[in-house]
Amino acid sequence: MRITDETGGNFGTYIPLTDTGYFADTINNLQEIIDTARPGDTILLKKAIYLGPVYISTNRLVIDGQNRAVIDGQGITSVMFINADSVQVKNVILRNSGGSFDKLDAGIRLKGNYNLVENCRIKNCLFGVDIWQSNFNKIIHNEISSLLTRSKAIKGDAIRLWYSKRNHIIGNYWHHVRDMVVWYSADNLFQDNKGISNRYGIHFMYSHNNRIQNNLLLNNTVGVFLMYSERTIMTGNYIKGNHIGSGMALGMKETSSNQILNNKFIYCTEGIHVDVSPYVPEQINTIENNEIAFCGTAVYFNKNQEGNLFKHNYFHNNLLQVYPEVTTARFNKWDNNYWDDYQGFDKNGDNIGDIPYKLYSYTEHIWDFDKNAKFFYGAPILAILDFLERLAPFSKPKFVLEDDKPMYKWVDNVNGNNE
Repeated sequence: MRITDETGGNFGTYIPLTDTGYFADTINNLQEIIDTARPGDTILLKKAIYLGPVYISTNRLVIDGQNRAVIDGQGITSVMFINADSVQVKNVILRNSGGSFDKLDAGIRLKGNYNLVENCRIKNCLFGVDIWQSNFNKIIHNEISSLLTRSKAIKGDAIRLWYSKRNHIIGNYWHHVRDMVVWYSADNLFQDNKGISNRYGIHFMYSHNNRIQNNLLLNNTVGVFLMYSERTIMTGNYIKGNHIGSGMALGMKETSSNQILNNKFIYCTEGIHVDVSPYVPEQINTIENNEIAFCGTAVYFNKNQEGNLFKHNYFHNNLLQVYPEVTTARFNKWDNNYWDDYQGFDKNGDNIGDIPYKLYSYTEHIWDFDKNAKFFYGAPILAILDFLERLAPFSKPKFVLEDDKPMYKWVDNVNGNNE
C-alpha cells in the first residue's frame, strides 16, 4: 500500500477564504492524484480546497481529508462520483454540487459495493449521498444538508437508496433537506441517526425487511413513512414535534407484517396514521410497548381497518386517543394498553382493569361532517356539548374500540419504568 501525503509541489496562487480559514490550491488537481493511484493506496489530503467534480474508479482507494480538506464541486454536477468497490472517503468537507434533479447532483454519487463514507460534512449539495444499485456500503457519522437557497419541497434528499441492499446508515445527522428516502431497497439498517427540520425523516417506498432503530427524528413533517414496504422492524426510535403538514410520527400505507416496538411518538399532530394496513389482512402489524403522548390524535385510521395488534402501549395526554375516519377501529386487536382516560378500578391488584376500556366518539362526530370544526376542539362550548352528550346522548355515539384487559397503571416491560 502506498500512502501519498499531498503536501509538496508548486501550488500557484493561494486564495484566502475568510469564512473557512482554508486556502484554495488553483494548480494542484485532486483528479490527477486519483488517476495515478493504484488499488489499495491511501491519499492524505492537505489543508486546502480541491476543485471537483472528482471521479473514482479505482478499487480499495482511501481518501482521507484529515478533517482539514475541502472538495468543492463548483456547482457543476455531483462533487464526487464513486464507481468502484471498497473505496473509503473520510474526514473531508464536500460542498457546492449542481442543482439538477435529472442528474441527481449530490455530494457523493455512489455505485459500487463495500464502500465507506465516514465523518464527512456534506453541505450545500442538492442530494447528500446517492446510493444506486449498490450493496454492503456504510454511511457513518456524516453531517448532511441541502442547497441553502431552495425551499424544502425542492431541496434534495440527505441519503437516497435506489435498488440497494444490506447497507448500513449509522450515526448520521441530516437537517434542512427534503427527505431521507429508500426506494426498492431491502435488508438495510438505519441506526442512531438524527434528522431535524426536514420533510420526511425516513421515507420507505417498496422497500422490505429494513431495520430502523434508535433514531432521533425531530420537527419534521413526517417522522417515518412505510409505503408499500413490508416486514420492517422499527425499535427504540424517538420522534417528536411533527406539526407542519400531515404531522405524522409514523405513517403506514398498504404495508404488512411490520413490528413497531418500544418507540416514543411525542407531541405530533398524529402519532400513528394507518391507511389500508395491513394490506394483506392475515399478515398483521404489531404495535407494541410504544409511548404515544401529547398528540392531536394518537392513532388515526383512514378506513375501517382490521389486522393490527396494539399491545401494551402507553396512551396519555392526547386530545384524541383513536379516531377512525369512517366508522370504527374495533376490528383491530387491542390488548393490555394503558389509557389515561380509563374509568375503572383494579380491585385484585393485578394491574388489569376490572372492566374493559371502551372508547366512544361523541362530539368527534362533528368532524365527520365538517373537518374545519376540529379547530374548535377544546373550546368551552365543545367541552359542554361533549359533557351533555356523555350524560344524555341525543345522538348515538360511535363505538370506536374495546380493550378487554386495559392496564391500570403503566409499567414499561422493556425499560422498567412505571407511571
